Amino acid sequence: PSVKKGGFIVGGQYGKGLISCRRAQGWWGSPAYFTIGGGSFGLQIGGQAVDLVLLVMNKSGLEGLLQDKFEIGAGAGVSAGPVGRNAHVSTDVLLKSQIISYSRSRGLFGGLELKGAVITQDKSANKDIYEEEISARDIIVDGKVRTPNTIRIFPSALRKFSPKGISN
Repeated sequence: PSVKKGGFIVGGQYGKGLISCRRAQGWWGSPAYFTIGGGSFGLQIGGQAVDLVLLVMNKSGLEGLLQDKFEIGAGAGVSAGPVGRNAHVSTDVLLKSQIISYSRSRGLFGGLELKGAVITQDKSANKDIYEEEISARDIIVDGKVRTPNTIRIFPSALRKFSPKGISN
């Protein structure tokens, strides 16, 4: 996802992204859309945009993401201009997170924070793309839809640039 974040002692964040899973046959499925939003408290000031890559490592992590999920964590971040780095330690309420993240940020932000975030399905975006009400589970896990022509480039790019022959 891409997340916009700002704060002065109390902060907030909001962003959107998508997820796709590699199938056992090695091909990538259709993407489903998600939103992330939350708040934070701590020694923080400024604003930044953060691009995230989340690697869901197993089926348990995927199941957690498919539920409207609450995440808690702590982190430190610094951004100055186009280059920034963030270090975050996060987990879910049951302390069983199966998701690894990498982030790149830009803006002017510095801080140490305690945060909470909610990751939810973006039902509106999924409906706009697939032209029907469909859950992220039906898209990602069950593969009940065909990838629309308008977004077919996404799984094709994943297939082209990801290692061959590796699947869960």
